[in-house]
Amino acid sequence: MFDTLSDRLAATFKNLRGKGRLSEADIDATAREIRVALLEADVALPVVRAFIKQVKERALGAEVSQALNPAQQVIKIVNEELIGVLGGETRRLRFAKNPPTVIMLAGLQGAGKTTLAGKLGRWLQKQGHTPLLVAADLQRPNAVNQLSVVAERAGVAVFAPEPGNGVGDPIEVAKDSVTHAKEKQHDVVIVDTAGRLGIDEELMQQAADIRDAVSPDEVLFVVDAMIGQDAVSTAEAFRDGVGFDGVVLSKLDGDARGGAALSVAHVTGKQIMFASNGEKLDDFDAFHPDRMASRILGMGDMLTLIEKAEETFSQQEAEKMAAKLAKGPKEFTLDDFLAQMEQVRKMGSISKLLGMMPGMGQMKEQINDLDERDVDRTAAIIKSMTPGERAEPTLINGSRRARIARGSGVDVSAVKNLIERFFEARKMMSKMAQGGGMPGMPGAPGGAAKKKAKQQKKAKGKRQSGNPMKRKQQEQAEADRKSGEQGSAFGIPGPGQGPGGFELPKEFKDMLPPK
Repeated sequence: MFDTLSDRLAATFKNLRGKGRLSEADIDATAREIRVALLEADVALPVVRAFIKQVKERALGAEVSQALNPAQQVIKIVNEELIGVLGGETRRLRFAKNPPTVIMLAGLQGAGKTTLAGKLGRWLQKQGHTPLLVAADLQRPNAVNQLSVVAERAGVAVFAPEPGNGVGDPIEVAKDSVTHAKEKQHDVVIVDTAGRLGIDEELMQQAADIRDAVSPDEVLFVVDAMIGQDAVSTAEAFRDGVGFDGVVLSKLDGDARGGAALSVAHVTGKQIMFASNGEKLDDFDAFHPDRMASRILGMGDMLTLIEKAEETFSQQEAEKMAAKLAKGPKEFTLDDFLAQMEQVRKMGSISKLLGMMPGMGQMKEQINDLDERDVDRTAAIIKSMTPGERAEPTLINGSRRARIARGSGVDVSAVKNLIERFFEARKMMSKMAQGGGMPGMPGAPGGAAKKKAKQQKKAKGKRQSGNPMKRKQQEQAEADRKSGEQGSAFGIPGPGQGPGGFELPKEFKDMLPPK
């Protein structure tokens, strides 16, 4: 959603780099570019004016003029001001001293309240709570049925005493749900209320009546991140008519300009608390302004990536795998490779995970072109092997490769490529586990020093072939090896490798669809 904004800001900051001093004209030009980028991203005009004013005031002060690297200082200022626009600090849910905690969802029809109720319920369940979803939207056709289905998929309880479709009193349902939650020992009640296609008196009155009936600890306003400037006016109308404590952004994975949604926190004075960024029930998380600002500025989001990894990987399994690798590369089998790959898959979309890594902005198009089904194909290839072949891949000869290819429905070349990639990954992981450092990383243990020793050894080693064709192949192989060592193990360009000469790692290239 914020790709256009990220690209424009990256281009603006690129013009600043390399300048030893920044003149007032440079700062004015940068502020103008940032203003255009924000307006194009549909950020509300009052928010843009306040943002640019703060950035210019700070950029023209001693903070930048006395800095060793003025461009980096301007980026730091923009980052800090962007965090402020997004709400500042992360806002957590307030829980009642005496359970149950009542959370009321409000918003327009189509904003995604019902699905979001299921996502929030699942998220709270993972935190150790026992949530109850309440079907208090009795107007929209099949809203009650939809909430029941979502609750079942999320694995949480639902309270739906009325059939809906215009039948029943939502205020009574909301009241009764609190009593039911106390009886069944649910510590969180999530009330899904009715919406309308637009703001009207009836909608506001019903939402206010439900609020008065259950006295919620949190009223969350659900806003569709794709509706543009209407998001701001709707949020203001709800704030004045019903009142809310926090904002939840839905459909953050869309391709519409999402600036209006980011303006909500600044305009209403209420912080964004959660964000839904996909169709799956697990595509939901707490909103961290600092991490979102970092993503928009192309600096990645390593903290979220680490949290996802901690949720997915168990400490015991990680220690077991590390011990296995420390013994030697042959201890790591294709079964282990498959297990690791499936664990990564549980963390979510591969392209989303790669997008959280710093420095991946220049690879945006390649990441978007990744085929997520490649993991399934790799799993099919490994599962088509015998236990003996998985434990010792060197057994796999030409006839076995043909059998595995037929069993997994792929070409023989795909099986060959997988085995080659496995041997490379095994060697690298084993080296890291034994404290050898990451290949190609100068300064890391086993990095530059080992590389130098290796080069000296090679100088005494192979002689060039007398055959001109063979010699040319040897020289090409040596050039490829050197260029590969200049970049890091993740394929991020090394010294002297700018975006122009950037090459995707072979593993990523294999995932891209043929041109």
